[in-house]
Amino acid sequence: MKRAILVVVDSLGVGYMEDVHETRPQDVGANTFVHLLDKANKVNISNFERLGINKILNHNSLKKVDNLASYGILNLEHYGADSYVGHQEIMGTKPKKPLLKPFSYFRDGVIKKLEAEGHRVTSPQRDKPYILVDDLVVVADNIETDYGQIYNVTAPLDYISFEEVIDIARKVRSVVKVNRVIALGGEGVTIDDILNSIETRHDGLTGVNSPKSGVYNKGYLSRHLGYGVDPDKQISSILAREGYDVTLIGKMQDVIECEKARRIPAVDTEKVMKEIVDSMGHQRSGIIAATVQETDLAGHAQDVEKYVEKLMIVDDYIGQIVDKMEDEDILFITADHGNDPTIGFSQHTREKTFLLVYGKKLKRADLGERDTLSDIAASIAEYFDVEKTENGTSFLDKLI
Repeated sequence: MKRAILVVVDSLGVGYMEDVHETRPQDVGANTFVHLLDKANKVNISNFERLGINKILNHNSLKKVDNLASYGILNLEHYGADSYVGHQEIMGTKPKKPLLKPFSYFRDGVIKKLEAEGHRVTSPQRDKPYILVDDLVVVADNIETDYGQIYNVTAPLDYISFEEVIDIARKVRSVVKVNRVIALGGEGVTIDDILNSIETRHDGLTGVNSPKSGVYNKGYLSRHLGYGVDPDKQISSILAREGYDVTLIGKMQDVIECEKARRIPAVDTEKVMKEIVDSMGHQRSGIIAATVQETDLAGHAQDVEKYVEKLMIVDDYIGQIVDKMEDEDILFITADHGNDPTIGFSQHTREKTFLLVYGKKLKRADLGERDTLSDIAASIAEYFDVEKTENGTSFLDKLI
């Protein structure tokens, strides 16, 4: 029985894309993985080393050992540097360019739509563009990512169901043309906690500071609604239609739509990695796909030591995953963009990502520099001999 195990280490980029000179000049010089190795007090990633990460990084702090895995570099086909779109691209979606506009651009249209649907909409601070829906849900810019990419729909889940929050988010999504609308909330917080954590960024974006609001602390839930995404053409849905098991863990279950998937929410890195190992104990076929989110959070906090702490947890569990793999298993380890904590600002960086691919029966090959993250999904589709994904070119011929 065949299994694919996909581990996405959120934001662990390996060098800025060539196009940033024109598109994102602030990202010139970014190299998340290398700069972590340069700046951290101690880095022990022996399992990354034995798989072959130094074939990509060529860093003098890493051991030069024979690589167990195939290795390569993936370019981002999507615009900017975004986790949601990066994950859709990894799963086989052809990225489509959205509008880049602050919430204020669509605000009047969103209010009109929500009021037409019977909602009460107010503006608690008339000089700020965010809105309050039904006295419980804040719709505003996402202030944790690039300008004009994402709007958040935030609520206290002790007072409103998450299904109601998603319904409001879908109505917002029907009006706006930006990359993503995120429905999110947590327990143990009030609407006052959320309102009191609203901040205005240096570039004018106004939104909820999610960590400050407390929504991540207890009962956190989120659902990402994307622009131009067809889940039916992604590898997860394709495998599910063919009768294979699909497990989505951590942020992966937040951002990937797949009706038949088993979903395991998790933010804590050790829990995410443990769930992969545990899933391997009972899932005999299909795909186990997981995202480690805390590396990205450490990047946003510009905290090198926290980033490396989480990376070393990932490394430890990669050893356990490799040890548990069976003859027909194939392991993919990658990232979705960069978030260089040494660059001088706290947003994502548009970086290429690393690719490590391991299987007991697979050849070890240099997979070169690929055009898109979707090549992973295309290769999984060919490995399982199922319908092709919307995007991507398989590299399976180099492995078998």
